[in-house]
Amino acid sequence: PTEATVVATSGRLLPDGSLDIGTPIANTRVYLLDEHQQLVPLGVAGELYVAGEGVARGYLNRPEMTAERFLRDPFHAGADARMYRTGDLARWNADGTLDYLGRNDDQVKIRGLRVELGEIEARLAEHANVREAVVMAREDVPGDKRLVAYVTARQPETVLDIEFLRSHLQGTLPDYMVPAAYVQLDALPLTANGKLDRKALPAPDAQSLISHGYEAPQGELETLLASIWADVLKVEQVGRHDHFFELGGHSLLAVTLIERMRQVSLSADVRVLFSQPTVAALAAAVGGGSEVVVPANLIPEHCEYITPELLPLISLSQAQIDRVVKHVPGGAANVQDIYPLAPLQAGILYHHISADQGDPYTLKALFGLRDRARLDDFSHALQEVINRHDILRTAVLWEGLDEPVQVVLRQAQIHVTEVDLDPTDGPLDEQLHERFDPRHYRLEVRQAPLMQIAFTHDPLNDRWLAMLLFHHLVNDATSLYVVLHEIQAHLLGQGAALGQSVPYRNYVAQARLGVSEAQHEAFFREMLGDIDEPTLPFGLQDVQDGGRDIEEASVVLPAELNLRLRAQARQAGVSAASLMHLAWARVLGSVSAREQVVFGTVLLGRMQAGEGADRSLGMFINTLPLRIDIGARTVIEGLKATHEQLTALLGHEHAPLVLAQRCSGVAAPTPLFSALLNYRHSGVNDVAAEISSSWDGIESYGAKDRTNYPLTLNVDDFGEGFNLKVLVSSAVGAKRVCGYMQTVLEHLVDALEQSPDTAVNSLPILPATER
Repeated sequence: PTEATVVATSGRLLPDGSLDIGTPIANTRVYLLDEHQQLVPLGVAGELYVAGEGVARGYLNRPEMTAERFLRDPFHAGADARMYRTGDLARWNADGTLDYLGRNDDQVKIRGLRVELGEIEARLAEHANVREAVVMAREDVPGDKRLVAYVTARQPETVLDIEFLRSHLQGTLPDYMVPAAYVQLDALPLTANGKLDRKALPAPDAQSLISHGYEAPQGELETLLASIWADVLKVEQVGRHDHFFELGGHSLLAVTLIERMRQVSLSADVRVLFSQPTVAALAAAVGGGSEVVVPANLIPEHCEYITPELLPLISLSQAQIDRVVKHVPGGAANVQDIYPLAPLQAGILYHHISADQGDPYTLKALFGLRDRARLDDFSHALQEVINRHDILRTAVLWEGLDEPVQVVLRQAQIHVTEVDLDPTDGPLDEQLHERFDPRHYRLEVRQAPLMQIAFTHDPLNDRWLAMLLFHHLVNDATSLYVVLHEIQAHLLGQGAALGQSVPYRNYVAQARLGVSEAQHEAFFREMLGDIDEPTLPFGLQDVQDGGRDIEEASVVLPAELNLRLRAQARQAGVSAASLMHLAWARVLGSVSAREQVVFGTVLLGRMQAGEGADRSLGMFINTLPLRIDIGARTVIEGLKATHEQLTALLGHEHAPLVLAQRCSGVAAPTPLFSALLNYRHSGVNDVAAEISSSWDGIESYGAKDRTNYPLTLNVDDFGEGFNLKVLVSSAVGAKRVCGYMQTVLEHLVDALEQSPDTAVNSLPILPATER
């Protein structure tokens, strides 16, 4: 450059070699620095700085420009050493040469995102058939700015396939940096001075544009997958490049989709569906999934003596088996199976045992019935459901054993108990809730079934009230949906039409025999190994009994905000859940003064749970830590990274929480985190609507949320709208936290629409009323 007395780099150009600008000449130093003037690693684009004996003193009579361009060299010991900021972009190659990537002022913005044109050009030039590449932002139609790539072929007779060029870039660049059009030229136009003549580059024609419209599936496999997608997603047609999340997909539908694939003998790694959510990508991944072969239940009917070899899923001594059988009404003949607990079951049992009183995982749902006969109909229908599903006939035992076990009984009768209440003491529904409040009431988990009905007559309202009590050890939200659906089928006399039930042991086998403990450890050590400080929002840290002094508050997000959130999730190619997790990370980071935020996320647990997982009963969900770094990330970077982290976590959805915690630098008993996010697709609410319209004489009054964590955010996704529910200590204020979350969501969607390079940790959390 003019600012140096001689050239700064030099190298040989070979006929078939790559184009580079060589290596630094003698007595010259070259640095590639990021925006903070820190050295960038090999292969990463950085701004080119030249230092050494050849650097000029500055610009004559232009002190301001000299101060801007000629800087002190922090990488050299000399006190007067200086470096020149060239404004050029380059990157180091492994052989020590430099690739020139263009000017720093070639940066443009596309949809609010900063794009390095030189970086795209360099990636295109890496393609084996491309000799030269130029990328520019064109706005041939007002308001429609798009990236256009101009390329020349290495061999003049070669016709470059624009789909191959796009696929090549998609493997190395984010979606927003992939050009929308590709124009092949015989040669790039040059000015009289031999420089690129950008004004002479032609506008792309129709053949140059990448079409994002419908493209039919190719081959039998893609056609079959597209048909399954269309049925699951309730759309008319699905193209090979259509996006699962853009079509309304989410985790619950993903479970259904994987199950539908399994029914036609197709399997794939579920993470592909989240990382490359198109029919074409999923078709390419078919056969990549792995499922555990579940060992058969070897205990025969009418068995009078159970021995260790009859229990393939657990290792118990004969003495331990005899101890277990002794606790079962009816003895060995009433034992259908014995196997270990699933990961979250083990955590729930720990809290059950350690609680001084009550049990946060005792759940309840209240029903109103028009008469005693209808109450009997309801309880009989529930008993039929219990008879169908092994997990509902399960007891949990641990005393005198090396590890807890669950014992499946062949027969287990639900307890239906009348409660004598006095209407003069207050509304009977409130009295029922108070009597069975999990803060002081607990179910006996050593006795099956872990469901029971307490009822009372309410003469003042001419009805019967039934409190359905059940334990989280045997049910999650999806299971409750199945239970209510099957109760309805039996009430309507349609029980015989229900499909065959799926044993819970299938899931336990997948969880215990699938991904190894070593693989789980490697994953969580990489995620959490450098985390040595817990994330404790508002200073809350009691995760053993933190659910006692809890209050609830809910907010339904405005319809316009719902639409904008979903639009931004679709545009970014991520799930709406990723948006919610990023916003929650911002809230928690602000109230705990952390930039590396860790909180628990509740995973569905059914992605890799084996055959029939979409209709199985049992405790499938699992709580695992999610780390989101919000320090230096922009909102679009944070959103993409959050989606990637959630996708990676799916591969370890059956890992025990205690394993994940010990992989961090936070030593027990200090909790790694004290806040949860539970993102739920609210099928249960759909069933509640069915109940009110189809269950003649039975009305559902809903279930109560409870947890042992001191701060929980439940996000209910109703398909169009969102409901936020916060459970937190009354000293903090649930309504206040709801306000924080809504405020962050409003500012997050603003930033994604208008300025995606906004830093995540700059998003305000205080509502206008608190500022």
